[in-house]
Amino acid sequence: MAARKKKAQISVYLDPATMGLLADYAARRNQPQSLIAEAAIASFLSPDAAEQREAVITKRLDQLDRRLARLERDLGISIETLAVFVRFWLATTPALPEPVAQAARAKAGERYEAFVAALGRRLAKGPRLAQEIAEEGSSWP
Repeated sequence: MAARKKKAQISVYLDPATMGLLADYAARRNQPQSLIAEAAIASFLSPDAAEQREAVITKRLDQLDRRLARLERDLGISIETLAVFVRFWLATTPALPEPVAQAARAKAGERYEAFVAALGRRLAKGPRLAQEIAEEGSSWP
């Protein structure tokens, strides 16, 4: 039977918060604190620790890149939707004669204020239109 190597003992001073985290983690895993500390130190000093950190960072950057691509796509769709609406509205709405136009501008101001108030309420409580469209679209035959 091979003789077991005796482990070297060290004294380490830990911040109380770090010590609390270590104690909680060891208790949850039902493992001695020294075993958890040894594994953490070995991982930190491992030659591939930098590669592991790089892999985690790369994964996170990939996730952020995909989110940014979706945001760019959604923004492009929103801009095109607005442009099509404005072009359609301009093409189909006739100009009003001047006496009627002044009254229409006054009414438009009131309607715009009501629109902004309704938009504010909607943004404050959701759901967003895109979410509603996605939910309705999934229920279509």
